Amino acid sequence: MREPWWHTPFRTFQTNLREIDAGLDVEATLDAIEDYGADTWLLSVGGIIANYPSELDCQSVNPALVERDSGDLIEDAVAAARARGIRLLGRMDFSKIDARRAEANPQWCFVSPDGEPQIYNGYRSVCPSGEYYQSKSFDVISEVLARYDLAGFFFNWMSFNERDYSRRYWGVCHCEPCLAGFRAFAPGTEHPRDPDSPGYRTWQRFAAGVLDDLTAKMRAHVRALAPEAGLILGDRADITFHEANNAVGRPLWHHATAEAVSVARSGDPAQPVFVNAVSFVDMPYRWAGEDPHHFGQYLLQAIAHGAQPSTYIMGGPADSPFEALDVGRQITRFHRDHADVYAGLTSTARVALVRTSATEEIERRTSEFQGCYLSLVERHVPFDVLRQDRLDQVAADRYDLVVIPDGGALRPEEVSALEGVLAAGGTVALTGDSGWSEGALQLAGDVATQKAVFATEESVRSLHLPVGENEGDLTPVVGGFAMLEPGPQAHSGWHAWGRALYGPPEKCYGHDRTGHPGWVSADVGPGRLVVLPWRPGLVYREVGLSRVRDAWVATVLELTRAEGGLAVGTELPEQVQIVPGRSSAGPVIHLLNRSGDASQRFVQPLPIAPGTVRLRLERDPTRARALVAGVDLNWTREGEEVVIHTPQIGAFDVLNLTGA
Repeated sequence: MREPWWHTPFRTFQTNLREIDAGLDVEATLDAIEDYGADTWLLSVGGIIANYPSELDCQSVNPALVERDSGDLIEDAVAAARARGIRLLGRMDFSKIDARRAEANPQWCFVSPDGEPQIYNGYRSVCPSGEYYQSKSFDVISEVLARYDLAGFFFNWMSFNERDYSRRYWGVCHCEPCLAGFRAFAPGTEHPRDPDSPGYRTWQRFAAGVLDDLTAKMRAHVRALAPEAGLILGDRADITFHEANNAVGRPLWHHATAEAVSVARSGDPAQPVFVNAVSFVDMPYRWAGEDPHHFGQYLLQAIAHGAQPSTYIMGGPADSPFEALDVGRQITRFHRDHADVYAGLTSTARVALVRTSATEEIERRTSEFQGCYLSLVERHVPFDVLRQDRLDQVAADRYDLVVIPDGGALRPEEVSALEGVLAAGGTVALTGDSGWSEGALQLAGDVATQKAVFATEESVRSLHLPVGENEGDLTPVVGGFAMLEPGPQAHSGWHAWGRALYGPPEKCYGHDRTGHPGWVSADVGPGRLVVLPWRPGLVYREVGLSRVRDAWVATVLELTRAEGGLAVGTELPEQVQIVPGRSSAGPVIHLLNRSGDASQRFVQPLPIAPGTVRLRLERDPTRARALVAGVDLNWTREGEEVVIHTPQIGAFDVLNLTGA
C-alpha cells in the first residue's frame, strides 16, 4: 500500500460556502486555487446544508442547487478538480440541524442544565453523545463516499457546544445520552452545570473521551469505505486540525500558532498537522479581512514547525478580495516551490518546554509559561512545546533539557517520565510550584525541602533576588516564592534579600540578605535537577526585565549536563527566532523575523542585517542556501561548528544545508 497522501507536503484552500453559493463557478475557483499555490480544495459538502442531492432524511438539500445544470455542486467540483490533479476534501458540519428535524428528534440535540435547547439563527445545536452524531453522520459519509471520489473530510465544530457563536455560555449538556454516559463514566458524581460545579473536570474528561471515541470510529468508517481518504480532526484522526484565528476582545499571543503546532507534533512527529488560517478578523466580521502581517504569521509559524498550510475564506474567491491573501499566496507558493524541503520536516530542538495540564490558577500559570517561551525564543534556544499530560509518551532521551514552568503537582506517570529523563542523563528544570505535592518535592526529594510558601501578592512585596551579574540591580519577586532548604549534595544561588518596609521612602531600608535560594540544583543519578522556587517567566512576561530573562536562561543552561550548547550561537538580534529542523533535504533552519510583534497586532517587520549562525554539524554541507533570498551562502568550519553567513532577512528566510 502506498504512503497516504497526507504524509507528503500539501497546501489547502477552503471555500466555506453559504447557502447562496451553490451556483459556484468551479473552474474559476480552481483557477484561483492553482494561482494561490494550493493543491487541495476544502469544499462544503454536507451536514447543515447538503450541496448535493442527498436522499437521506437527516440532510437538508440546498435549494439553490437548482442554479446548476447538474443540480449537484459536488459532482461538478470533483470532476473539475480531478481534471486538474487537485485533491478535493469535504467539509462537513453536523453541529446543527433545522427546527423540523429537531422537533422530530429532540434526543439528538443539546439540552441546557435548565432543559432548554440551544437555538442559533433558527438551528438547534446537536450533541456528540446523541444519535445524530453517533449514527446518522456515518450514514451521510457513506452516501457521500458512494457517490464521490473525495480525498478526505474535515468536521467543523464537533464539540459539546457549551458556547454558541455569540460566545454565550449555555452550560454542560444535559441530554439523556449525556446523562446516562456520565453516570456510567463517573458513578456517584453529580452531573455538573458549569465550570464552577464540583464534577466539571470529570465532565471534561468524559466529553474528551466521547469526542476521541467518535473520531476514532469515524476514522475507521472512512478508511473502510475509502482506504485512501483521510480524516482531519483531533489527535485520533489522520491529520490533527488547528484553526489559526483572531477574535475581537481576545488578548493576542503572538506565538499561538507555533505553540499549537509544536505541541501537536512533539507528541507524535509522524502525525501531520493542518493549520487552517482564517482570512477574516472574527466570525461576526467575516467580510473584514485580517491584517496582512497578522495573517502571514499564521502561515509562517505553521510551515516553520512542519505543519501543512491552509487558507480559509468565505464564499468563492471573488467574495474575499483581502490584501492578506496576497501575503498568503506568497507563502503558500513558497511552500509549493520547496516541497522537497518540507517533506518529512521535523524539529531537531533538544529542549522541551512543558505546557501545564493544571486546571487551577490558569492566569498565573499561563503568564509563567509564556514568559519562559519568550525567554527561550529571544535567547535563541530552540525548543519544542510538550503537553504535560503526554510526558510519558516522549522518549526519555529525546531532550537534553525539560523545563516545566509552574506546572503544579505531577501525576504518577509524569513523575515516572521525568525520572526517565534524569536516568537518561537529561536535566529537568522546575519553576514555581512544578513538581511539589503537599510540601514535598516529587522528584528526588532530598534535593530540597520546602520550609514555607509565600503565595499572596502582599507576602512577596519588597522581596528581591540578586539575579544576574550585577548584584546591586535586584530582581523583584512577583507571583510567589517558596523558602527552600537545599539538600546536603545540592548547590544553590541567588539568595534572597528579605522583605522590608516599602511605603514612605523615609522608611524604605533594612533588606537583609537571607539564606533562601532562588535556585537549587543537584545531580540525580546521571541527570540533574534544577529547582527555581519562584516564577522568572512571569516576571519577564509582566514586568519585562530582560536581565531576568537572560539570567534564568543562562543559569539553567549552565547547569544542564548536555554536551555542547543548547542555544544557537549567532550575531542575529533577539528579534530573530531560530527554528531548526531536518527533512529529506537535510538540515532546514527557519529564521523568523519577530520585529513586527507589537501590542495586540503584528506590523511590518524591520529588515534584519546579515549575520552568522553557528550550528553543530558532524558533516560539512555541500551547499548552503537561503531559499527566500535565493542565494548560496558562505560558510566555514570552526571546530565542531559550521558558521553560516546569513543574508538580510525580511519577514523570514529558510536555510537549507544540503549534504550535512
